[in-house]
Amino acid sequence: MKYITLLDYILLPFVLAFIYFIAYRIRNKKYPENHPYMTGLSVKLFGAVFNGMLHYYYYGGGDTFNFFYHSEIINGALDESVIKWINLLFRIPDYDSIDYYRYTSQMYWYSDPSSYTVGAIGAALGIFTFNTYLPTAALFAFISYSGLWAMFRTFSGLYPHLTRQIAVCILFIPTTVLWGSGIYKDTVCMFGLGWLTYGVFRFLVQKDFSAKNILLAVISFLLIAAVKVYILIAFMPALGMWILFNYTQPIKNRLLKQTIKLVAIALVVSASVALMSVYSKQLGTYSLDRIANTAAETRQWIYFVSENEDGSSYSFGKIDPTIEGMLLKFPQAVNVTLFRPYLWEVKKPIMVLSALESLLFMYLTLRVLFLIGLPKFWRSINKDSTIQFCLIFSLIFAFAVGITTYNFGSLSRYKIPCLPFYALAMILIFYKHQPAGKKILPPFF
Repeated sequence: MKYITLLDYILLPFVLAFIYFIAYRIRNKKYPENHPYMTGLSVKLFGAVFNGMLHYYYYGGGDTFNFFYHSEIINGALDESVIKWINLLFRIPDYDSIDYYRYTSQMYWYSDPSSYTVGAIGAALGIFTFNTYLPTAALFAFISYSGLWAMFRTFSGLYPHLTRQIAVCILFIPTTVLWGSGIYKDTVCMFGLGWLTYGVFRFLVQKDFSAKNILLAVISFLLIAAVKVYILIAFMPALGMWILFNYTQPIKNRLLKQTIKLVAIALVVSASVALMSVYSKQLGTYSLDRIANTAAETRQWIYFVSENEDGSSYSFGKIDPTIEGMLLKFPQAVNVTLFRPYLWEVKKPIMVLSALESLLFMYLTLRVLFLIGLPKFWRSINKDSTIQFCLIFSLIFAFAVGITTYNFGSLSRYKIPCLPFYALAMILIFYKHQPAGKKILPPFF
């Protein structure tokens, strides 16, 4: 099936012109000319278009076109009835409904709400792009960018002297640009994650209890829950600790402060478990009582397919299929997510980018540890709630995707939510204790 046609290239310049028209109005109203807003947007749009062309002309297909295929089927209902289109958009009919079977029978993700949500969003945007892939992907990127920009505003507001470094961490990491810009679940989740961070920080830390901020947080939470609820399982403990630190910081009594923290940590853990229970149906095989066995099955299947098809697999050896057994592999899982594939593990030209990026993350980590020293490194984490928040989320998430994926190609896409937070944590630690005259980091930091 031809997903990218001549019409894509005819309409794309008009869609880009529309996006830039809106973006320049926003920039001119709120930011100076040297602010990274426009540069970040341009990189994001490039990522969306390049990703689509890469999958169409190099890979010959991919999940991004499967999502778009569902969008086309949904919009096909407009020829018959606007009501049917709306019902399909919100996934209201049963799969075997007689009136809708001609549509539902063509959509193999109709019974998968998380994947179908992405197709439905694509259908809504496709109304304005005549159901063309590249223009729709550009709109996906533009909308997702608003979430990343909200995240950038959150952290740059806390550390205004590190605006450029924070922009690099959030807006310009190559993997997040490539896999977080097209028509994917990940693009939707990065949008939600950015606005959730912004909204919660505004009304819980800065005590801005406006309806707008609360609504943003609620909508973002529900959107992530609908698409990839396990992101919230990693995000909630980190967020709870972030809020806890800020609210207990003014307390002078050390014993009281530690007691409150211990109680709050217990509450955060309980809330995370409750979240997994509430969303057990959406989590399905990844619900609390089945996650260890499912992770083992997923690893085995992906490893088998990878070895037989592209060879880009990795393994941690034998793992006891229990929560305790998985936790024993925590260091290896975090290492594979953040620092692998190593250059000698590259088996495809397309993996070189991922390997170089992983090497840079390792260099950044070791360089910060070497320049700052372990005692100062630990004190920075212990005293700064933002660093704690970034590290807790990134490490929990890195462990979760590393222990279940077992394929470098898939991992490069799944891991993108944690990369900005991890990079940000390293940069914040470094600049808290930057040795005089020793700014020995990559030039873009």
